[in-house]
Amino acid sequence: MIKDFVQELEWRGMIHTIMPGAKEQLQKEMTTAYLGIDPTADSLHIGHLVGVMILKHFQMCGHRPIALIGGATGMIGDPSGKSQERNLLDEATLRHNQEAIKNQLAKLIDFDSTAENHALLVNNYDWMKEFSFLDFARDIGKCITVNYMMAKDSVKKRFNGEGDGMSFTEFTYQLLQGYDFLHLYNEYNCKVQLGGADQWGNITTGTELIRRKLGSEAEAFAITCPLITKADGTKFGKTESGNVWLDARYTSPYKFYQFWLNVSDDDAKRYIKIFTLLDRDTIEKLIAEHDEAPHLRVLQKRLAEEITTMIHSKEELDKAQAASNILFGNATSEALRSLDEATLLQVFEGVPQFTIARTDLGKPFIDIVAEVCKVFPSKGECRKMVQGGGVQLNKEKVTDPMRAVTEEDLIAGKYLLAQRGKKNYYLITVE
Repeated sequence: MIKDFVQELEWRGMIHTIMPGAKEQLQKEMTTAYLGIDPTADSLHIGHLVGVMILKHFQMCGHRPIALIGGATGMIGDPSGKSQERNLLDEATLRHNQEAIKNQLAKLIDFDSTAENHALLVNNYDWMKEFSFLDFARDIGKCITVNYMMAKDSVKKRFNGEGDGMSFTEFTYQLLQGYDFLHLYNEYNCKVQLGGADQWGNITTGTELIRRKLGSEAEAFAITCPLITKADGTKFGKTESGNVWLDARYTSPYKFYQFWLNVSDDDAKRYIKIFTLLDRDTIEKLIAEHDEAPHLRVLQKRLAEEITTMIHSKEELDKAQAASNILFGNATSEALRSLDEATLLQVFEGVPQFTIARTDLGKPFIDIVAEVCKVFPSKGECRKMVQGGGVQLNKEKVTDPMRAVTEEDLIAGKYLLAQRGKKNYYLITVE
């Protein structure tokens, strides 16, 4: 059974504003809608994921999604939600970014099947690059008044002293975005534009342009989703080290998994509806289970599992869980040795680290951890703890403090992991 798109998004908390008539249009027939994606990097980050999930639901509800890469608009910059001009990109960079983004989208959205509602990827640079300024000013510029454009919030804010004012280039942005909608309406009978709540002004300029160019019987609609924030009001998707990217080169699957695992309870309740495809029944049961025992973090675990599998793979999820288990669970020496070097360093990023010389290999364990490195304040302390069974090297219990530490103990040819008690880890690098 095909679900009702608006209903599906409403219970998930993914609709901010919906233009009158949009719901009826979607119930009437298979409809085409588009969502714009800014190609300023060769990877999407989790801030883009809300829009991508909306396209995914749109397709699952039997409609046809278009992902529009803003090649032309990316060369200009959208003033919505920004107080500064942005960097402009050259065509070669834009094309590279477009390909990379399409590969990421293809994991979630079907571009290739023969289904009537298979997705399309378009780039507005393809129809804007031949458009002369004179033609644009004559054909499009005359349809929308400056008064109409000035009334938009994104423009008003910049005129009222936020940032450095607004260039003419940025002022024209809403007209360019409006023209995209008109072009897609004419080419693909695209009747709906989807976007974040901050895009409402730009999107409605598009619906207005379609009406003025094609007459009042040309129907076009806008549906926006709320901008996702964290429960404490701070920006979603940013960490101290920057964006959480979908590309493993920029954010490893382990770090990606950890991001979702560490969200707050309130956020987990919202995010599991937005960022997974779990049905309402399953989500309500998970929330109830979570409320009974919040310390078990059932919601965060399920959220992290679902989204890591969806963006990376089941195999990468397993690796991320094995890595987490090393720090917080009862992982084995084999599990530790199976980590690749990059993940190993990420897992132990925050722990105290020491460096020793390769010539120190061959010395007794007690000398290395109590003299060469200060894992223990004294040899006596080390002996006492070894006798009590509280010391491990590479996840294996140390029973003899005089055992030699050799080349064979090294993980990835250069690391040792000493553990004092349950929670105190020390990473030793051999150089």
